[in-house]
Amino acid sequence: MSDQSSNDDAKWREKLSPEEYRICREKGTERPFTGEYWSTTTPGEYHCRCCGELLFNADSKFDAGCGWPSFTQADTEGAITESVDASLGMVRTEVTCTHCDSHLGHVFPDGPAPTGLRYCINSASILLEEDKT
Repeated sequence: MSDQSSNDDAKWREKLSPEEYRICREKGTERPFTGEYWSTTTPGEYHCRCCGELLFNADSKFDAGCGWPSFTQADTEGAITESVDASLGMVRTEVTCTHCDSHLGHVFPDGPAPTGLRYCINSASILLEEDKT
């Protein structure tokens, strides 16, 4: 491991709780119906827990019944990177924060209009900044 990787790892371990680290930096998943935001309907913006980048707007959040916060789209183009995840004996599309490579969750093609997508996101990977109005 390079010195930079060691420094980054130490930085993330200091900033994140052990559960947040497991999910964000080690590509873990929280249990369904247990995360802070799975049933939240509060207006606002969801930011990356690790770096603070804007990822989703609460206007695109919907109840998918899956037990994780679900969104139809990212807030801005390029905020999220998609890659193939062939772990656990299945093929899925992993989504990460483009800015810091934090694991967010997965995207599935079974969401509602207008996109038909369901970004299934771990609460531990995001932070809600509530609307002030």
